[in-house]
Amino acid sequence: MSCLISNPGIFLRLMRKIRVWMILAAILLICLIIILCHRTPEKRLMTVTAFCGCGECCGWERGNPRYWRLDFWNRYVSEGSRIGATYTGKTASGARLHQYDPGIFSCKNLLYPWKLTLLLMRPWRLIPRKGTIAADTAFYPFGTRMYVPGYGWGIVEDRGGAIKGPDRIDVFFRSHRDTLRWGRRQVTVCIYRRRTKKI
Repeated sequence: MSCLISNPGIFLRLMRKIRVWMILAAILLICLIIILCHRTPEKRLMTVTAFCGCGECCGWERGNPRYWRLDFWNRYVSEGSRIGATYTGKTASGARLHQYDPGIFSCKNLLYPWKLTLLLMRPWRLIPRKGTIAADTAFYPFGTRMYVPGYGWGIVEDRGGAIKGPDRIDVFFRSHRDTLRWGRRQVTVCIYRRRTKKI
């Protein structure tokens, strides 16, 4: 110990070696965590359709027929088993509908850099957000993450009346024009199922 105090050069070299070994150990630990936690996605060819929040897509209309539709500011369910109930605009899981938004770090911002200033004026759009996907919850429970080519990332938060079986999903868009543009597509979807805790 007295040798280290009398010669500070040895002490500094020893500290550098220890620092290098600690950095290498941290990198190795991070690689091990990535390898152990990595899940390969399930890939499946699916029929993907689109929906928006309008009355035509979600099955609601303004005004209750019991009141001769005079309360036109209220929205009521017009299809299915809940006819006449108040339409809340929320999904079956209780979440709000939202479209996939890549945030600030996306290829779209590289292609159209002038749109970046518009994005910076709306700071809530800087953070990426997964879109709402409607699927058959018998096959894909709520919380299942999916990557749909041409759309982006989404989470299963809703179920639709016409969405039956493992090969059919519905993705949410903000406007009806975008839903019509999407139409019906056959794409290979990557599915990341939610991990369940084993007891």
